[in-house]
Amino acid sequence: MNPPIAAPALYGPVREDLARVEETLRSVRPAEFPALALILEHVLGAGGKRIRPAIALLAGRFNRYDLDLLVPLAASIELLHSATLVHDDVIDVAPTRRGRATANSLIDNAATVMVGDYMFAHAAELVARTGNVEVIRLFARTLMAMATGELHQDMSAYAYGQSTLEYFNRIAGKTASLFATAAEGGAKVAEVGPEAVEALRRYGENLGMAFQIVDDILDFAGDSEVMGKPAGSDLMQGTLTLPSLLLIERYPNNNPVRRYFSGRQRAENLRRCLEMIRDSDILDESFRVAFDFRDRALDALTALPGGEAKDALAEVAHWVTERRS
Repeated sequence: MNPPIAAPALYGPVREDLARVEETLRSVRPAEFPALALILEHVLGAGGKRIRPAIALLAGRFNRYDLDLLVPLAASIELLHSATLVHDDVIDVAPTRRGRATANSLIDNAATVMVGDYMFAHAAELVARTGNVEVIRLFARTLMAMATGELHQDMSAYAYGQSTLEYFNRIAGKTASLFATAAEGGAKVAEVGPEAVEALRRYGENLGMAFQIVDDILDFAGDSEVMGKPAGSDLMQGTLTLPSLLLIERYPNNNPVRRYFSGRQRAENLRRCLEMIRDSDILDESFRVAFDFRDRALDALTALPGGEAKDALAEVAHWVTERRS
């Protein structure tokens, strides 16, 4: 099997335009406040796949492709995503993310929270540059959905009796809502017709679900060095994801997840969780669920006219379920 294509190579007709998004993100760092500029450089300079802003730009290709409006939208999407990660790392007391020191490991937690707040505020200012009230309202609703998903996760930490439906609802808010907004927002800024807007929203929503499920699979199956975190990190934070929920369903009695959450022999029970998941077909079953969401995303694209943008969105959908980090 050939190795997965690197994400930026998938973005086709908008690949070069992402440089303008990066330029806008650099402008977030205030020259008059060097300490804040430095920490923002650390957070935003880590790079990343920029999949969400790429989707916003690709959605804009289906009608009026105005970069003066689409670039601020795409940058706001990435800034909103990055701000949530900054706050997540404070909540999780995480020292690293993807092998890099987190903001909260470089400055104190209170200051890091304020950095995240600054990023949220700047993201709102960027989306306001679109001058599109519907898109601004969509941005606000998405922020509420993401916060709700995060609250569900944090308030259910170490709660054993969760269902897969609760899991899907949680990741729909925490992750898929921003993918949906990237696609829908880009389409609305470009004044795409209502049927195409709905198709792109469904594409983004289902792609986001697939993306998060693959993330949760890689937490068990991925290379720890590549992922920049130890295997089983979600369980260590008390978070049940699809693989661990399937393990609970299969072994309702004498389950190592239950023992781990109750605080008994944690190292041994975590090792046992990893072993049981990896030695079964649970990861394969989890991938099948991710593939199903990916296929729903691809099905949504059938309502759109053919062309480079549609082809690139389809390639992104396939990459999401093939990636290994």
